[in-house]
Amino acid sequence: MKNSIVDTANRFLGLVRFSHTLFALPFALSSAALVWARHGFSWVQLVGIVACLALARAAAMAFNRLADSAFDAANPRTAGRHIPAGLLSAASVRAFLAATSLGFVACTAVFLLEGNAAPLELSLPTLAWICGYSYAKRFTSLSHFWLGAALMLAPAAAWVVALGWGVLSDPWVPLLMGFGVFFWVSGFDIIYSTQDAEFDRGAGLHSMPALLGVRGALWLARACHAATILCLAPLPLVAPDLLGGIYWSGIALVAILLVVEHALVRPDDLSRVNLAFFQVNAVISVGLLVIVLLDLGWRFLPA
Repeated sequence: MKNSIVDTANRFLGLVRFSHTLFALPFALSSAALVWARHGFSWVQLVGIVACLALARAAAMAFNRLADSAFDAANPRTAGRHIPAGLLSAASVRAFLAATSLGFVACTAVFLLEGNAAPLELSLPTLAWICGYSYAKRFTSLSHFWLGAALMLAPAAAWVVALGWGVLSDPWVPLLMGFGVFFWVSGFDIIYSTQDAEFDRGAGLHSMPALLGVRGALWLARACHAATILCLAPLPLVAPDLLGGIYWSGIALVAILLVVEHALVRPDDLSRVNLAFFQVNAVISVGLLVIVLLDLGWRFLPA
């Protein structure tokens, strides 16, 4: 019985791939570190941000696997996923979706302890937006940018958690970091989608690789990642009290890693897409968090 429960739990962990939280969570924590440096740290906010992100991602991935189960079964690359492979039933995934969605909304209510109702007020629209991505490929090739817009909510949400609607009076850091995430995620999702260009065309699904071809899509991904650097680089200019030279050195390293990511994937060789998608991007997000913390730590050392 115990082994069965552990096995089922491991299957759900595999379904939502919690390791991929490394894409959004470090950006959320980087953003949170900046707002805390300016407005004060809170354990409630830290725990709430981590819990909300984990639950929101779990709900979105469960919804995606349910929405795409028929397409996953038809695509040789994804036929081994949990629902088409019979590792988890659709009913159990629906129950998991309901539990994680309710858990996410409940976690946003935790911020009421600090008198901040904005996260709770925004919880259902946020959940609808991040789950709605799963249907975007049915009607638009801009689906990658829908995903980017979903993940850009992570750094923006950190400031909403700290300031509530007062974020509107101090918007530049979350806006620039949010748009940096928007272009970063959109670009690497385009790269990842090159694997399914032919399948998408045959299945009537929309994507940039299906629309532009693999070569054209990779050029668009490069443009997105150039825009990522253009959004993130000015942060010390709008927040000179928080960031400076250490951060700019880190952004230079991020730019180099993005060049490496694109060097790994060529139109005639997609064999290293997973290396570019998972490993390089995880280093970028975690590395940027480390750089932000180093710059903040340096500035707040006692004289």
